[in-house]
Amino acid sequence: MANSIKEQQDILTKLNIHVLNPMQKEAISIIESTTNTILLSPTGTGKTLAFLLPIIKTLDPNCKELQALIIVPSRELAIQIEQVVRTMGSGFKVNAVYGGRPMSKDKIEIKHVPSILIGTPGRIADHFSNDRFSKKYIKALILDEFDKSLEVGFESEMREIINQLPHINKRVLTSATQSIKVPDFVRLDQPKMVNYLKEKVVSKLEVKTVLSSSKNKLTTLLNLLEYLGNQNGIIFCNLRSSVDKVSRFLDKNKLNYSCFSGGMEQKDRERSLIKFRNGTNSILIATDLASRGLDIPELKFIIHFELPRSEEEFVHRNGRAARVVSKGTAYVLRGENEDFPEYVKKPKVVNISKKALRKPQFWETLFISGGRKDKISKGDIAGLFFKQGNITKDQLGIIELKQDCAFVAVPKTIAVVLVEKLNNTRLKKKKVRVTTLIS
Repeated sequence: MANSIKEQQDILTKLNIHVLNPMQKEAISIIESTTNTILLSPTGTGKTLAFLLPIIKTLDPNCKELQALIIVPSRELAIQIEQVVRTMGSGFKVNAVYGGRPMSKDKIEIKHVPSILIGTPGRIADHFSNDRFSKKYIKALILDEFDKSLEVGFESEMREIINQLPHINKRVLTSATQSIKVPDFVRLDQPKMVNYLKEKVVSKLEVKTVLSSSKNKLTTLLNLLEYLGNQNGIIFCNLRSSVDKVSRFLDKNKLNYSCFSGGMEQKDRERSLIKFRNGTNSILIATDLASRGLDIPELKFIIHFELPRSEEEFVHRNGRAARVVSKGTAYVLRGENEDFPEYVKKPKVVNISKKALRKPQFWETLFISGGRKDKISKGDIAGLFFKQGNITKDQLGIIELKQDCAFVAVPKTIAVVLVEKLNNTRLKKKKVRVTTLIS
């Protein structure tokens, strides 16, 4: 027991977490002692760690086969969980598989079979049907954001996957909402419930209305962004076409932003999030795809440019702000003669006539053509920028390391100079390109 506590503390130190919150403590205890668990807790409360810690404890270090399967509804959530597992440094191999990237990459990465596989239903079903690894040793099944992965569109693939897993002895289903009945094929007999959705979490989110004099709402949106200044947040739209419309408008008004929608290529979606996370852009224009499962910083605000069609999505959108310990505000743009749906309690109207000082964009993102597969670490990248780039600690922003590339935030004022100094230099044994990230 003492060893296990020490190992857990080592993992928390690597993740820069000092102490587990009450939900995580309760969830870990229940998952460890129970076959079937449903974990319900708001977005941003740490559900990923709450199921990873007890699941990793069940893995056999001597087994060279796949032992734990984590199914998620989106590519971004798969990538995020993979990154968390890698940072934990448990010693167990992990891979994420998902649509939108070449199948050849998956095949290369899972040739050496991981202990933990994370993926979207379609891609996992494909690997299952082609027998790319044994299913005999898979004992743990996690359905993260299960209310999305068990929706009608995914049902046949989920049924196909779960029916091929006869040896599961631990199931964990997680969500930030309580909205659907779990289908019988999941075989979730007498689950223990850990529910922190209502009585145990106090929201620090304020919801406010901003009135628009027309249905168009774009001018009102601009006024609101000027009122908010340099705070970071998400503008939510219902449709990809609305995302495009808002982005064209912000372009015209010379505001920096990132976009995120299902119509974008996977590479472009990832790079948009990187620039949002590292502060290159403080605004993300997105569809409901961004309402859950994304690794993004604490947000000060979200804006409902268009209200979602359901209360569930309204809750998920709002969950992106005021997470865990921070406070935040959700602004609802209300057009002329526009009625609120029943699920929105008429929030108070806010006056946005006062403008905040909007500082110029500070960070720029640089791309490096080398990553983990080249044995490059974040420390190696930092060393390159300090020694050959001659920058200070304060001038080195967030470093994101991927399998075959990396991204580094640096002050915009020195970005071009750094590209000139560092492009075509050696990092470990690899000659790397260093360029400004365009998209």
